[in-house]
Amino acid sequence: MADRGSEVHPDLQKERQKATFSSYLLTNFLDGSEEKTKRRRYIEKLAIDDPELQHKPTCFLTRPEALDLQLKKASRMVLMIHEHDLFDPYEKAMFKRVVSPHESQPFNLHDLMFLPTLLNQGTQEQQEKWMEKAMTYEIVCTYAQTEMGHGTFLRGLETTATYDPETEEFVLEMPTLTATKWWPGNLGKTTNHALVLAQLYTQGKCHGLHAFVVQIRDFKTWQPLPGVTVGDIGPKLGYASMDNGFLRLDKVRVPRDHMLMKHGQLHKDGTYVTKSKNSKLTYGTMLLVRAVITRFMSQCLAEAATIAIRYSAIRKQSEIKPGTEAFILDYQTQQYNLFPVLATAYAFRFTGVHVVDMFFKIQDDINLGNLESLPELHAVSAAAKAFTSWVGSSMIETCRLSCGGHGYSHASGLPKIYADATPACTYEGENTVMMLQTARLLKKYHMRATNGEHIPGFMAYLSAPRTTRSSIDKNLRLEDLLALYKHRAHACVDEAMARFATVCKTHSEFDAWNLSSVLLVKAATVHCHYFIVYNFVDVLPTLEDSLKPVLSALCRLYAVHGILENSGDFIKNGYLTPSQLAMLQNAMYDLLGEIRPNAVALVDAFDIPDRILDSVLGCYDGQVYEKLYKWAQQSTLNQEEVPPGIFKFMKPMVEELKAKL
Repeated sequence: MADRGSEVHPDLQKERQKATFSSYLLTNFLDGSEEKTKRRRYIEKLAIDDPELQHKPTCFLTRPEALDLQLKKASRMVLMIHEHDLFDPYEKAMFKRVVSPHESQPFNLHDLMFLPTLLNQGTQEQQEKWMEKAMTYEIVCTYAQTEMGHGTFLRGLETTATYDPETEEFVLEMPTLTATKWWPGNLGKTTNHALVLAQLYTQGKCHGLHAFVVQIRDFKTWQPLPGVTVGDIGPKLGYASMDNGFLRLDKVRVPRDHMLMKHGQLHKDGTYVTKSKNSKLTYGTMLLVRAVITRFMSQCLAEAATIAIRYSAIRKQSEIKPGTEAFILDYQTQQYNLFPVLATAYAFRFTGVHVVDMFFKIQDDINLGNLESLPELHAVSAAAKAFTSWVGSSMIETCRLSCGGHGYSHASGLPKIYADATPACTYEGENTVMMLQTARLLKKYHMRATNGEHIPGFMAYLSAPRTTRSSIDKNLRLEDLLALYKHRAHACVDEAMARFATVCKTHSEFDAWNLSSVLLVKAATVHCHYFIVYNFVDVLPTLEDSLKPVLSALCRLYAVHGILENSGDFIKNGYLTPSQLAMLQNAMYDLLGEIRPNAVALVDAFDIPDRILDSVLGCYDGQVYEKLYKWAQQSTLNQEEVPPGIFKFMKPMVEELKAKL
């Protein structure tokens, strides 16, 4: 629901009138139905209209002011969620997104990581013990996994939880400085509990990582409890209001039932019993967050594309024809910069929905004891998280650059989106490591395919026969484009595995993996690229007929752009000929022209409220310059006409220089 109260700029109105399709109809498709669009708009309006949730740019605030504002808004938000019964996960996420656009909220880790972990890894008794207090925020809990010295390598985490059978308690310790929990969101000042991931020791044996519910602050005073040292780690690239924290535990004791025991149980005498054959079930929360990140990156990219394309339809610069200043969206170079971003935003949207749906479907299977699809979920969520965050953060920067000098200002909204998106390249798993995890499953399935065994799910292409020449022509048939990506993925996986097998002849398997890792990362990246194109193509038949032409053009643009950006992979071994590549280059230019009349309508279809965009350049009404001037008046430097430093430092310097001359 874009904000449409003011008069729309005539140039932007003309752009909307050019469209060959109904942006509202496409919005309905993206939401799932017209009823869901209306429901989403209703939920967004609750936040937009509430006087206690009025937005204030955090770039003008100090960090304590920003945290205080977010605590105020988050507390109001929780009350409104209860008042309006917004407990559905999607509806709750919609509401939260409008309350604090691109500012992480004080209860984010509690809602997104602690509650799902408690549901999926806690016993029925443990859920009964903590869930009510957690839902009323008497308990506010962060997820404390990453340490100062270890992140993605979970087996290397140093925090220990040693069981004492005499008292039926765990003793939690951090034996080194590098064992300090570092980065958990909301840990610094906001939460009173932490879900601590620690190595379980009992009866002299380590049983690996387990999750422990640890109270870190007093309920009444909010002061750290004995043995607990906790605080904020300081400013970051973005997230000024997020109190990412550090935590040290010195012989802190917690009762035996404070270890989440759905998948592994510890008896009173210290005997450990594993309930699941797959230890990776403990990492279920991370898989969910990685799936959510994929969807989140599509939203960030949609916002950046909306801002840059709307602004480009208003901004005039130089001349295409002598004597007439042109809109920058009419320059082919601007289209070449921005339309692939637009296509990618849609591609990531469809993949994000698919990965999140896949998680919940497989989670249901896991609850029924069926773990067959868990490895593929792990590989898909890891690769999709890495691919979308790498590409997304780069393309958001492309949007900023495409807005010229104004894109540098916080008024554009783009610096905040970039600062929100780019940390995803490292949190919940550093991207290179994520791709290598996916590569491990590719290696396993490649070996099975070589042996003629069945390959489940999307990776079945590894056992399919490979064609030697692409049949792509100027018609750009979707099946031919898909075949190109399938061939590239299969060829890159083959190449990586051949390299690994060759190096294994002279090195250990561990060294061979490292010495093949560049190709392995590439194989996983290419595999994910194919997966994203596949999902885009797969969604097209489900569209209404009036939407198919424009989304098909966007899909072709996404696929062709990817081929041209990675042409070496596609022409290798002669699969794509130089003449076909030249044809695709010309097709790219034609697709830019085909999408041009629909560019503004395509970003309108994302239906992002101005409140979320938080951008004077991308506002729905296009009144850019009036709002840019008004925005500048909010600067804290304008609260006084003359800053004290002028007379305190500058004037004396001038007088001293004059006296010396």
